[in-house]
Amino acid sequence: MSWALPLRCSPWGRPGLKTLVAAGVFVIILWNLRFFLNPSNGSGEDSKHREPLVILVWEWPSKQVPNISRDVCHELYSIPGCQLTTERQLLHQANVVVFPHSRLQPRRDKLPKERLPGQNWVWVSLESPSNTRALAAWNQTFNWVMTYRQDSDIFIPYGKLVLNRSATVNIPAKTNLVSWVISNYQRTQKRAEVYKNLSKYLHVNIYGKANNKPLCKDCLLPTISKSKFYLAFENSIHRDYITEKLWRNSLLAGTVPVVLGPPRANYEQFVPADSFIHVNDFASLEELATFLKTMNSSRYRQFFAWQRKFSVKLYTDWRERICAICTAYPHLPQGRLYPDLQSWFNS
Repeated sequence: MSWALPLRCSPWGRPGLKTLVAAGVFVIILWNLRFFLNPSNGSGEDSKHREPLVILVWEWPSKQVPNISRDVCHELYSIPGCQLTTERQLLHQANVVVFPHSRLQPRRDKLPKERLPGQNWVWVSLESPSNTRALAAWNQTFNWVMTYRQDSDIFIPYGKLVLNRSATVNIPAKTNLVSWVISNYQRTQKRAEVYKNLSKYLHVNIYGKANNKPLCKDCLLPTISKSKFYLAFENSIHRDYITEKLWRNSLLAGTVPVVLGPPRANYEQFVPADSFIHVNDFASLEELATFLKTMNSSRYRQFFAWQRKFSVKLYTDWRERICAICTAYPHLPQGRLYPDLQSWFNS
């Protein structure tokens, strides 16, 4: 379309001043209208060429550091514009610095000497407060927290249920009633007390280092899947602390979890109410044992109804967890510090 403005001439045959001003204003309006009608030519294109968000992991959470030299967030998890690195010389380029608690030294002398303006530090932990020490030393240090707690700045659960369309139920063949995998058995823990009393009323097949029956990585799920029920007992009881004992050892293995952990209502924020049995549902452990031993096949199958709509997704790769920072980054508060990390985590 051709835009033209008729010019009114002055008595001397040239456009008048008012006419020239009007023409200039009209041209400016058309120029701005061009960007309004075609926003892709403006800020949108610029955003495509922004520098990637640089996430510096001060020390990798696990002993074995995977290859992160490529664009792993985009290649593995479809998260663009996110660069992971463990190269400390890139500290001055990092937008975010990640500090796993398991790798933090008791003293601050191993941390960077300064924090750049606009740079955010993240405290990371998948352990419960009962197994997390020396938090008081880190007050006024971290901008964000990244834990299994739902109220974390970056929420990293051990697993979750994702929608599927299979509409099928798959229950592995069963050869025994109850199993439990335990590597670190401590008599002072609640789970040890519950197991001791429950075992008075039924037999529990125990595997793991604590019973000198360790299972290899590929043996774990096939072995557990032969049991009708699995004791998904957490090592400590805290809000949202629901670990791979539920997600992998129970639901993914195809057993019914008997859980010991936070209250039932907390579990129901993660999984359907009819997919698990809570120890606290019963007046006594003898009553629980009777319930497990006398359950008929029809009632047992009802615990697997969740499989018609969902499947289990495990979070096991630290690369995926850390890439999640880039997804959350635009929505996170800037410039805030946690004044008392220990009080927050123990709340």
